[in-house]
Amino acid sequence: MTTLRKAVRRGFAALLPLELVLVLCVAGGVRIPSAARLAVESAVLALMATATVLLALDHRRHRRDGLDRRSAFAAAIADTVPAAVRKLTAHELFLSTSFLRWVTRRGPHGVRDGDLPVPYAPGQAAVTYGFLFVCVVETVGLAYLIPWPAIHAVTLVLDIWGCYFVIALHASCVVRPHVIAPDGSLRLRYGALLDIRIPADRIASVRLDRQFPSGKLAAVNENGVADMAVAGQTTVTVELTEPIRYVRALGKPAEARTFRFYADDPAPAVAALRAGRSANGASDATSADRIRSR
Repeated sequence: MTTLRKAVRRGFAALLPLELVLVLCVAGGVRIPSAARLAVESAVLALMATATVLLALDHRRHRRDGLDRRSAFAAAIADTVPAAVRKLTAHELFLSTSFLRWVTRRGPHGVRDGDLPVPYAPGQAAVTYGFLFVCVVETVGLAYLIPWPAIHAVTLVLDIWGCYFVIALHASCVVRPHVIAPDGSLRLRYGALLDIRIPADRIASVRLDRQFPSGKLAAVNENGVADMAVAGQTTVTVELTEPIRYVRALGKPAEARTFRFYADDPAPAVAALRAGRSANGASDATSADRIRSR
C-alpha cells in the first residue's frame, strides 16, 4: 500500500503539468498525435482510478479511527495527493472565486459583523498594475512578432492567462484582507496563498514597527520571525507567547513566534489587537515581560 501511494503521489506531480501542456497545445491549435494524446489520457484515467480506490480505503480507515465524514475525507486526500498539488489546485479555485467577488463588488471574504478588516492590497497596487501593463505590452508585442501559427497560439494563451493571473492575484488580496476579531484574534492572509490564524491568547505584544525585510513570503528566519511584506515592507509586529504552526504557499509547514505584516493603516489594527487583549485580561507589558523572562 505504501509503494502504491508513493507511485500515485509521484504520478500527480508528473502527469498534471503534462496534462496542462496538452490543454494549452489543444487551445492553441497545435495538432497532437493521436497516440500521444491517448497515452496521456489513459495515464490520467489510470491515476485517477487508483487514487479513487486509495481515497476510499483511507476514508474508511480514518472513519474507523473516529473522524467524522468531512475530516476523514480531508485526511484521506492529504494521504494521497501531494501538498503542493493540493495547494495549487485550491489556489486556482480561490483565485477564480476571489476575482468574481472583486468584479461583482460583494465585499471582503471572511469578515463577520464586529470584525475589523485590515487592507494591505493598496500598498502593492501601483506595482501590480505596472506589472499588468508590462504583461499586456508583452502579449501584444509577441502576437505581432511570432510568425509561426502554432507557437503564436500557445504563447497567446499563456500570455492571456498571465494577465488574468496578475489581476486575479491582486483581486484576491483586495477581497481577502487581514481580519481582527472582537476578541483580539488575528487572521493573517495574503490573497489565496496564505491563511494564518492566531488566537488572542497567543498574542503577547503588538507594536507599530516599520521594517524592510528581504526574505520570501512567510518564510521563517533564524530568530523565528515570519515576514508577510507588501511592496517590500511591514508595518506591524506581533510577538506570541508560543510558536504558531502554519502552512506556506506551496504546502511546506512552518512555525514562527513573531509575525511582521503590512497594514495599509496600521494604527487602527494595533489599537484593535490591544483592545481585544485588554478585554481578555492581558496587557502587552506583562506578556512582554513573560517572554523576556524565558
